[in-house]
Amino acid sequence: MNISLDDAIELGQLLQFLDDWLATDHAQLNESLTRFVGCDAYGVESLRDDLARFRFLLGESDGEGLFSPRTPG
Repeated sequence: MNISLDDAIELGQLLQFLDDWLATDHAQLNESLTRFVGCDAYGVESLRDDLARFRFLLGESDGEGLFSPRTPG
């Protein structure tokens, strides 16, 4: 499936917004995510890793958070 460049940019921005939000309050968000997922094996950092991978695949990042450490939010 192909998406337009504008849609890829918008999706990348949404993924960055979610990543920034997840970076703000690990304890509370991790607890909520654990309840939602049903186990503690997939936490906030795992979700942030997935978001970084998706942003990279969209061409919206150079791999920060995926191939290099994240900068503080």
